[in-house]
Formats: sequence, C-alpha cells, structure tokens
Amino acid sequence: MTSITAYEAGASQLLMGNEAIARGALEAGLGFASAYPGTPSSEIIGSLAEVTRETDIYVEWSVNEKVALEAAAAASFAGVRAIVAMKQNGLNVASDFLMNLNLTGTVAGLVLVLCDDPSGLSSTNEQDSRPAAKWAELPLLEPVNSQEAKDMTKWAFELSEEIKNVCLVRSVTRVSHARGDVRLGELVSPSRQARFAPTMLGQFTPLLVPIKHSFLHQKVSKAREIFESSPFNWYTGPEAPELLIVTSGSGWYYSLEAVKALGLESSVGILKLGTTWPLPEKLVQQHLARTDKVMVVEEVDPFLEGNLKELVGDTFAILGPLTFYGKRSGHLPSFGELDPDRVMAALSSILGRERVAVEPDYAKKAQDLTGGLMQTRMIGFCAGCPHRATLWSVKNALKLDGRGGFVTGDIGCYTLGLGPTGFFQLKTVQAMGSGVGLACGFGKLDKLGFDQPVLTVCGDSTFFHAVIPALINAVYNQSNFTLIILDNSATAMTGFQPHPGTGASALGEPAPSVDIEGLCRSLGIRVGVADPFDLQDTTSKLLNLMQDDGGVRVLISRRKCALVRAKEEEKAAYKVRVDSEKCRGESCGCNRLCTRIFQCPGLVWDADSQTAKIDEVICSGCGVCADICPASAIIREVA
Repeated sequence: MTSITAYEAGASQLLMGNEAIARGALEAGLGFASAYPGTPSSEIIGSLAEVTRETDIYVEWSVNEKVALEAAAAASFAGVRAIVAMKQNGLNVASDFLMNLNLTGTVAGLVLVLCDDPSGLSSTNEQDSRPAAKWAELPLLEPVNSQEAKDMTKWAFELSEEIKNVCLVRSVTRVSHARGDVRLGELVSPSRQARFAPTMLGQFTPLLVPIKHSFLHQKVSKAREIFESSPFNWYTGPEAPELLIVTSGSGWYYSLEAVKALGLESSVGILKLGTTWPLPEKLVQQHLARTDKVMVVEEVDPFLEGNLKELVGDTFAILGPLTFYGKRSGHLPSFGELDPDRVMAALSSILGRERVAVEPDYAKKAQDLTGGLMQTRMIGFCAGCPHRATLWSVKNALKLDGRGGFVTGDIGCYTLGLGPTGFFQLKTVQAMGSGVGLACGFGKLDKLGFDQPVLTVCGDSTFFHAVIPALINAVYNQSNFTLIILDNSATAMTGFQPHPGTGASALGEPAPSVDIEGLCRSLGIRVGVADPFDLQDTTSKLLNLMQDDGGVRVLISRRKCALVRAKEEEKAAYKVRVDSEKCRGESCGCNRLCTRIFQCPGLVWDADSQTAKIDEVICSGCGVCADICPASAIIREVA
C-alpha cells in the first residue's frame, strides 16, 4: 500500500481509488475517521491508520458500521471533519442512525463513503447503495477514477458544511481498487478546537419532526443548485448527437471506450454526471434537449435512468418525447458488472452499427497462452486454514449424531463452507449475525415437532459486530442450538484488521481485549474450547454439546489464521510428505479423499505417479491432512 502522505502538493502519485479517497480527506483537513472493514472499502481507513502519527488524526476500526457512523457524527457535532467508510452491506447496518442523522444535520463536514460491489466479487449481494441517497434525501457523488475520487472527497466536505448535512460518496470495486495517476493537493491540518454545543443541533420533539423534514428538503434544493455548476459534470461529443449517453461512475470509461471502438465520436455524445442525486436539473435538461434518443450507462440498478425519466415526465412540455435505452429496455443488464463490450453491444443494437470483434487468431493465441500458464483451481480455503478443519469435524459430528442436523452460516471466510471447500456444510448465509438469529428461531420449534440438532457458525469479528444481540436473545428465550465461534484472531476476510478481541487498535497499538469465552460464560452459557487441528477432540466436543438440549451451547474453535501466522513469521508445526508406496491413488477406495474431498490446495494430484503429493510452496505445515488419510500415506514430521 502506498503512503498517502509520501508526496507534497503538485506532485503526481499512483494511487488506488481508496487511497485517493483517504488523501482527499486529508487535504480537506480531516480529524476523525471510522469504519468496520468490508471489501471493497477497507483500504480507506487502512491508509489513514498508517499516517496517524504524522498527521495527528484519530482513526478507529469500529465494532460495526452503525457505531462507526455514530462515532463520526459525534466528531462532526464537535466541529471536527470526519469520514466513515463501509461496503454496501454496511449501509444496511448504519441506516437506522442515518435516517435520523439526516434530520438533525451536522456541524463540521461529514462524508459517508459507500463502496459497492457489482457482481458480488467479494460479497453476498450486489446491492446498489444509491437509492439510499434519495431515500435519506442526502447528496450523492460518484467518482470515475482515482483523481476524481480524491478531488470529489475533498469537495464533499465543503458541500457537507455548506448544507449542514451528511454527504454520500459512492464508489464501486473497479474504482476503489484500480490505480491511477493523481495530482496531489496541499495537506491541511485538522482543527484542534473540538467542542460540542448542543444548541447547534436543536432538540427533537414530535412537533419538530415535520419542521426538521422541511429543512431537509431545503438542504436538498440547495445541493441541487450547487450541483448545477459542479466541476464533476461534463459533456463530450457533437452539438446535436444522434444518441446521448448519460452515465456516472465507472460507466463513463466503459462508454468512452465503446464509442471510440465503434468510431461514433461524431454521432454519439456523452454526458458524465458526478453529482447523481439530486440531479442538476437545468444542466441535464440542457443536454437532453440535444437529441431524442438517450442511453443510460450505470452500475447496478437503473437508478440514474429512473431519475432521468422522472425529470422528463415533469418537463415533458419542454423536452417532448424521448426514447430511453438502458436496463429497462434490456439493452444493458440490470445485474452484474458492466464492461466496454456490453456497452458496445448496446450501441451496435440501437444504432445498427457493426460490432467490433476480436480477431479469431488473437483470441486463440490469448486462450492458448493463459491456458498453458494458469492452473485452474476452485475457490476455497487457504492451505492450513482452521475453518476447513472445523467444518470437517462438523461434517463428521453431524454424521455420527445421525439426527439430520444442519448448520446456519454467516459472513466471513467461512462463507465458503457453502461449497466444496467446506464440504457443503453451511445451509444458510444471509447478513452478518443472521446465522445465530436464524438458529434462535430453529431452536424454538420443538413444540411443532422439530427435532434436528441446530449448529451455527460465526467468526470472532462477526461475533462482536452482530452476533452478541442474537446470542442474548437466545439465552433470554431459551433457544436450543450450538454456536461454533471460529476464532482465528483477525478480520481475515477483509485484510486482517484488528477487532475488540485481538488486543490491538487500528493503529497497531495495544488495546483491551474482550474475552469471548468470558463474555459467553457471563451469560450463563456452557462453553467449550477446541483446537480445530485436533479433529478427534473437536468432533467429540461437538457431539457432546449437540446432545445437550439445555439451551445455547458454545464451542470456540480457536486457531490463528494461517496467513496471520505466516505474516508473523511463525514457524510451521510440521514438515508434510506423501509416502508414494502407501498411497493407493485411484484404487484407494476413498474416492481420493485427500485431493477430491478435503481439497487443501497444498495437496495435489500427481498425474505421472498417480499418487497424491504435497505442494511444498503452498503447504503451511498444519499436518491436518495426515489425520484424514485412510491409508496413513501422508506423513507429518515435526519441523
């Protein structure tokens, strides 16, 4: 990760979009930053945490997104500029507070960065966050690249203070994680005069809510006026285009490339909007009047398209009939990521132009090259991941129990337990904490004839984020299930950020560690602790807990993440090898349990010798595979 303070004003630096957002916040005089880690947003707070000592700002990883927004709002109330970042799912957690914060308003600039994940590349959904701006009646900005991410974030603080409310900045994966040259501005030190004056916010009574709501509408109107002259909106193309593309965010680059590839620069215009809510109506009307055909290019939902149509409906007497193309017409998909090819196909269909295709020879050469160099590997747990071992024990315990038990899942690396790498053990995955919430319900169905054992899993970070309320609910209502807490000492899925149980802060400094075991015991819960690499002991403890019908039981499966251990340069426990004389290969009778079922990437099939072997580059030396080989062909020796 590049240091966001490495260069001074006027210099150019290659920055990831998230790093550029962090730099823009510093150039705005940021004083406070908070977040809960979530890909693709995590690098924003990570970048700021790295420079706290030289910039003297405060940065924290909060326990969840709602608390992160509340903490940042407190800083704003005290006159300190603040930023809070989250992925699209996090907005759902924070929305309860946000839908009240919009009415009270803010004091110092408060910017909420939402990083969406089209195609769900690292998420359980591909939720589009932008409708929340309209719902909450808050201004929304969408950068197209790293330079604009930096500039737009800085401008968002000024806008927030001008309208005295939260300003939303929406990025997407391809903007957050792409790198680009960024011309840097001057770094500004935050104000050190933090003080809370409650009269600045006013007080709430039922009679004041409508008044506050009317003030909110006035703030939206003011933002719209400001947007009319925003430097983040521009038009390129002919004076009277045959077709006008209206686009935002990552869609601008896709549109530009498609127009150039088809040679349509003289007949297709592109209106790029960086201020997508509220729409700068006068500017938009001016450009819609240029043509009678409009195509809207955006990710993911037809948010901009719907708002444009709403505007056209309101101003039909001025603009007359317009034909819209986009997601509603079926020319562009309303799910998944966009790319230049999809935009090109839409343009070709609408305008009757021949689509540019990749030459067959080039396509074949590219396929041959990648096919020869890239090894196909299914997505799965890392070598030595303790989650694989835990789910193996879960699978065996459920089979030994024989009562048709099942596992409700949650959000984290262990979500992969839905598929073959986790032996298909997870049967549900919804929102963070929902595994335990669902188990609460399943565990109270005994009066209706339900007799299946219920297991549920969560990670240590997820436990603090969202599980604790559901766990207390289960204790209070005497629900019957077993919770397995997969404690791997990190928020591993998003980049190993610390959490309240790791004993370190966002700055890497020592912090109080909340004892998960002690917290559970304080609720009167029966708690066991297991090492997931000890398959026999873990399976035995699970069976014992499952057969106890006395309410909630907890098993803490505790083993450090293999990648964390590697980063800390801890020595591997074992040197692992395969005895080719003992390995029975295809004739083992176990359907090659090691490489086909257990599927650790450190275990591979040697087609030449027709035996399993250890990939010494990938193997982490955990030695668990030695316990699953029925022929005792896998040998582990103390390293």
